[in-house]
Amino acid sequence: MTEFDLQQTKQDVLDYCLLSMRYGLNFNTQGNISVRLPGTDRFLITPTDLEYDRMTADDMVVVDADANVVEGPHQPSSEVTVHLAVYRRRPDVNAIVHTEPIFANVFGVAGQPITGALVNMVIYTKGDVPIMPFALSNRTEFGDAMCDVMGDLNAVVWANHGLLTVGENLRDAFKTTVAVESAAKVLVHARALTDKPIVLDYNSLGITTSL
Repeated sequence: MTEFDLQQTKQDVLDYCLLSMRYGLNFNTQGNISVRLPGTDRFLITPTDLEYDRMTADDMVVVDADANVVEGPHQPSSEVTVHLAVYRRRPDVNAIVHTEPIFANVFGVAGQPITGALVNMVIYTKGDVPIMPFALSNRTEFGDAMCDVMGDLNAVVWANHGLLTVGENLRDAFKTTVAVESAAKVLVHARALTDKPIVLDYNSLGITTSL
């Protein structure tokens, strides 16, 4: 597209919301997705407390950098300030996906980082996925602390809560979500066979391109 299409972006966000349900990454009203609107200081985010299978593209909410609603029939996700903290700290990030997948959450409950069981996860995340200690996530302070934990990686697990991934675009952010959950699942099963599973280190791979 040579010109930004807001309506198509709303539909894209909805499509990935529904895909997250189909992949078993979210349930009920859990999770949220946002994108940075190019050339502006505004952001598109899913509404609060609305099931994805009841949601339409027109239910999406546009907010400004202070989380004020600019457009949309609902209030934004209760974790909007977390998203905004990421966008402030990470100019390379244009999309954020927050989900609550089971196997990533296993590592959050255990307080253990998700190490590089699968090469695609390592490439997408740029390293082991760290754990953000538990705190209530509906406040800016949580977002700032989470950014400190995540650093320049593309994923972080919220202890006792869920997974957040980021990307240059929505597709990349969602691919990272799927890759992290897949690696977490493999790692859980691998640890049933051995206490020393083979894992990969991003810095030793010499990666110059993405999969």
